[in-house]
This record gives sequence, structure tokens and C-alpha cells, in this order.
Amino acid sequence: MINLKYFFKGFKLIKGMDSPALALGASFLAIGALLKDIGFNVQQSFFSTFFTYALPGQLVMAESFFVGASLINIFVAVWLVNVRLYPMSVSLIPLLKDKSQPRWKYYLSCHFLAVSSWLIMKNRYQSIDQKYRIDFWIGIGIGTWGTAIFSTLVGYFLSDYLNKDMMIGLAIVNPVYFTCMMIGAIKNRSIGLSVLLGAILGPLFFLVSPEWSILYGGLLAGTLAFFLGGKDDRPV
Repeated sequence: MINLKYFFKGFKLIKGMDSPALALGASFLAIGALLKDIGFNVQQSFFSTFFTYALPGQLVMAESFFVGASLINIFVAVWLVNVRLYPMSVSLIPLLKDKSQPRWKYYLSCHFLAVSSWLIMKNRYQSIDQKYRIDFWIGIGIGTWGTAIFSTLVGYFLSDYLNKDMMIGLAIVNPVYFTCMMIGAIKNRSIGLSVLLGAILGPLFFLVSPEWSILYGGLLAGTLAFFLGGKDDRPV
């Protein structure tokens, strides 16, 4: 069973000073409005966040659906976008594992992995006993996941009151929050370099290839950061 003490300790972090709830809610509010605009009904919009819970993936899905892409193409596109969650899983699971905890908790908790919840857990895990970290993580995950679902529905019903510029503004709140959180979480030179180089190389590659600029910029920035600052792992 889930230890409710640690579950609610994690769940309550959605209202903390560093909570992603406001930024997350703003972005998924925009998603809800967008889904209604392209023809989704309220059930489809709800289950889009309920099952996917990935802002970039949902944007790709919505855009692909809008241009008439086939289901297999939509599936592949969303899968490729969400591959970014794999390295986060690899870095997080060892921090949560404990032999006394059943495997179903780890399988369940994978659904709640997002940049917002990952950043919170990476900043808080050392203050939680190893045995109860998975319960703490599930609390964080359900809190952020629930916020996203609720905000999607609110955005769906408020879509008539949101123009295009407002939706664009709401959608970028979350990436700005992520960027600020990443800067605050920088602990060594390699991470600092990857963020700095990514911010420089991304716009440069956009001038060459707008469709692939994020992939090329991120890959090159991460590779350079690894070789230039990854071996010594010195604090910034």
C-alpha cells in the first residue's frame, strides 16, 4: 500500500513556493482551448491529458490531427517527442528504488513523469527516507497530473473567451518556468554549460532548419557540455 503520510507530503508541494501548478495550469488551459478549437469534444480533451500528460506531445498530436495526418503518423510523432522522458526516467528511478517496495508502484508512477514533477523530486529526494521516496513521488505526480487535467477542462470551457495571442502566451508560461527551474537546479559545470549552449545553439540552428533546430541544438549542446565539463563534475 501507499504510505499516505509521504504521499500527501508530496501532493502538498503543488501549492509550495516553487510549485509548478500555476505555470502548468496556464499551459494546459491553453491546450484545452486549442483542442476545442480543432474539433475535440470534452471527453476527447479530457482523455488527451489523462492518458498522454505531455504538453509537447499533445501539441504535436493536435497539430497532426488538424492537418489530417494518419493515426500511425500521429502515434510515431508523439512517441518521438516523448522520448525526451527516457533519460529523466533513467536518472530518477535509481533514487526511488527500494527492495521493500512492490514493483507496481514503479510501473504506476512512470505515468506521472514530467519535467515539472521531475525537477521537484530531484530537489527534494535527499530529505526523504529511501524506503518512502516512491510514495512521495506518487504524491507529487498525482498532484501535478491532476492540475493538468483540471486545467485542460477549464481551458476547454473558457475557449470562447481566449483569442490566439492569449493562448500562445499561456502556452509558453510552462517552458519559461522550466527554464528558470533548470537554472536554479544547476549544480555543476556540465549542466550549466548544457543550458547556456542550448540557449545559444537552438536559435542559431533555427535559422538553418526551423523544424529540427531544437533537436540539433540540444544534441550538440549536451555533447559539448559533456566533453567540456562533464568529467570533473565541478560545482559552478
